[in-house]
Amino acid sequence: MARMTIKDIARESGYSTGTVSRVLNESGPVSEQAVKRIREVVDKYHFQLNTNAKFLKQQTPEGIAVIIRGTNNLLFASLVERLQHQVEAAGYSASMYYIEESGNEVDEALEICKHQPPEGIFFLGSSRQNFQKGFGSIDVPSVMVTNSAEDLGFENLGSVTTNDTQAAQFAVQHLLSMGHRHIAVLGGDRNRSQAAMSRFLGAQYAFFDNSIPFDPDRSYQQGMFSVKDGYEGMLSLLDRMPEVTAVFVMADVMAIGALRAICDRGLRVPEDISLISFDGISLAHYTVPRIATMCQDQEELTQESVRMLLDMIENKTPGTFRETSFRMLEGESLMPPVLEK
Repeated sequence: MARMTIKDIARESGYSTGTVSRVLNESGPVSEQAVKRIREVVDKYHFQLNTNAKFLKQQTPEGIAVIIRGTNNLLFASLVERLQHQVEAAGYSASMYYIEESGNEVDEALEICKHQPPEGIFFLGSSRQNFQKGFGSIDVPSVMVTNSAEDLGFENLGSVTTNDTQAAQFAVQHLLSMGHRHIAVLGGDRNRSQAAMSRFLGAQYAFFDNSIPFDPDRSYQQGMFSVKDGYEGMLSLLDRMPEVTAVFVMADVMAIGALRAICDRGLRVPEDISLISFDGISLAHYTVPRIATMCQDQEELTQESVRMLLDMIENKTPGTFRETSFRMLEGESLMPPVLEK
């Protein structure tokens, strides 16, 4: 019989070569179930680890693909940094793939899998429509980060997300509780972005619950999640809705542009227009004034995502659907309306 290799052990045990390497070298976190099964195969074939095996992880690193939809999203930049650190701490390598906000992340994953299928895939920024149309051809364990995969029906697809609808509803309700009635909403393309649609619905629920009319054609402006579109979108809202006293912005990166647009029109935040945003990126703490924002727990998002994907890879578990916490950071951009416009 030919000499047994680590790849042979991986094949027979049902675990990846990286998991086998961590068990043999006692070099990383592995479930008790995986340790037991791999040790059974090792004992069965009397496998002996050679002196070069301790370098296996460096020679054959296992790849986890991280597909990021949107090149201007500062929240994703922070999440990617955390994911990379946590993935590498678990003994895997991480490869980043950036596509435009209008791109198709599932098509990108299919192209990646054609050449060398990764052990797992993280998706940041996702369209449910893209997954419904094309994800059935992907059999790699995958996790959507910040968007929900619930009800999509794929066993190898889980998700970790903030409840965008509840957080957006909370934000608009807070503006209403301060006395604002002329509230605009600045956000993303509801047909392309799950986050934009969820946050739009949350805003609508708040208006409905308070019997406040909301006309999307007049009071909602969509664009890309970018500073530029935040700036231009806010100017459009000011043109259409001069009586506006408050604005809910769906992403901090857009809010930074909106803040500048309000200033360029000779208005002040919060004295003339209050502003509340979404995400909790660090840059929002350094604007003047500091932006009030619905803060997603980035550490919890990434830790839960990595834990889920590794469990899917190493223990063959199906994907699950988890929600993480959010909180409002008060900032300095909110106050009750001074005068009814």
